[in-house]
Amino acid sequence: MSLTCQSSFQEQSGSGKGALYLVATPIGNLEDITFRAIRTLKECDIIAAEDTRQTRKLLTHFEISPQMLFSYHEHNKAASGPELIRYIIEGKNLALVSDAGLPAISDPGADLVKLAVEEGIPVIPIPGANAALSALIASGLPTDRFTFIGFLPRERKEIESILGAFRSSQGTLLFYESPHRVIKTLNILQDVLGNRKVALARELTKRYEEFVRGSIDECLAFLQDHPPQGEYCLVVEGASFQEEQEQLSSWWKDLTLEQHVAHYESEGLSRKDAMKKTAGDRGVSKRDVYNALI
Repeated sequence: MSLTCQSSFQEQSGSGKGALYLVATPIGNLEDITFRAIRTLKECDIIAAEDTRQTRKLLTHFEISPQMLFSYHEHNKAASGPELIRYIIEGKNLALVSDAGLPAISDPGADLVKLAVEEGIPVIPIPGANAALSALIASGLPTDRFTFIGFLPRERKEIESILGAFRSSQGTLLFYESPHRVIKTLNILQDVLGNRKVALARELTKRYEEFVRGSIDECLAFLQDHPPQGEYCLVVEGASFQEEQEQLSSWWKDLTLEQHVAHYESEGLSRKDAMKKTAGDRGVSKRDVYNALI
């Protein structure tokens, strides 16, 4: 991506283009929406929505009548994205919304933003509620460093591969999960990451909002007695400093001796220095490494 500079609220003299507004919608309670979001939705010429039926309910509640309500979702984004961009280039202002929360988070909005940036279209965020961050701040787990992972894939092997990459990360981990998969996901989390502290948040900002906090074992026992309902945010404790250091110190354990040396050579070390560093990692003498590789 080449360097660009966007001045969101200065006149775009002579461009004739509209702008793309990323408008946060309620994650549960209708009062989650901001005054600015309502004003923006009223002022924009077009509203693009993941589910137009769901969005129409919101618009009706706040008496918003756009010139055009456009369907934009994962299955039609390849065709709809360029068409929406064309409208903006022609001077229309477009508001993008998701079914709940911030658009472009775990939905195809990110692709539309990419197209807009490539065309030099101003992209303006209209902040608001977000389920993952709402769950995080109320979880009781560390908030100074975290990673949003979103929805995990369906296959166990793929899930384990993703989780394995975060096994030694000290940051808190954030996931979205459906009620019929949450128990399965918690079991895999326990197998890969251990019996860590977690918070299960569901029905956020709604009447039946609920947080379950405890170890994975404890949360699984709770779900056996209280069958999962509603969409969940899973907040998972990160690795301890000791776990992180142990993982980092043994990153090479699955490498052969030759692969270990080759790794350091690829970083620019001479073969002699690469063998010396490999010997240090493994706690053996440089001569042992040399003799094994000749």
